[in-house]
Amino acid sequence: MTTTDATPVRVLIADDQAMVRGSFRVLVDHTPGMTAVGEAANGAQAVELARRERPDVVLMDIRMPALDGIEATRQICADPALSAVHVLILTTFDLDEYVYAALRAGAAGFLLKDTPPSEVLTAIGVVAAGEALLAPSVTRRLIEEFARRPEPARPPSRSLDGITGRELEVLGLIARGLSNTEIAEHLHLSLATVKTHIGRLLTKLRARDRAQLVIVAYETGLAGDRRSGA
Repeated sequence: MTTTDATPVRVLIADDQAMVRGSFRVLVDHTPGMTAVGEAANGAQAVELARRERPDVVLMDIRMPALDGIEATRQICADPALSAVHVLILTTFDLDEYVYAALRAGAAGFLLKDTPPSEVLTAIGVVAAGEALLAPSVTRRLIEEFARRPEPARPPSRSLDGITGRELEVLGLIARGLSNTEIAEHLHLSLATVKTHIGRLLTKLRARDRAQLVIVAYETGLAGDRRSGA
């Protein structure tokens, strides 16, 4: 995803562990087409540095002092001046509920802390390009975890009114972690047709990206509906 003949992808690293920050900084700075523009030891510093440095991507830990990664993500994503800043959450599976909250706050996706370095770099490139990062295998495990939990008490913020039956099928499969290619195979559609359905879903549901479609599927109960596919 990185290129040497274009403006480098600027990365801000937010984690309360100095060793983790240092490791990511070395990884980023030694990758052609990427550069680290700062380190934050807590969420408040992350927000401040994001406003000052305007990075392309913020690698954001969740549990940090002063201000946690969820609130920092919410503040960054709610700031119109930072609309070009994309947040990539760093997590472990025992923090799945926080990942969900972070995605609702506007994060572009999430990475596991034990993700291989090459995949971290790929993820940074994907998010910097404005795409959502929801690795199918990781998303499936996240979905399974939430499926075991009680339904949220709050009413859904968006409805599925106006969504066609086929679009519901596509949305359900996105929520279950299938890639576009897998959705095409599952529904016996062309890849172009799947992409068209996803584009219509984004428009109808006023969703920013694929991550937000997963959130809609959760909040409307579609993710737990066996009629939605898989």
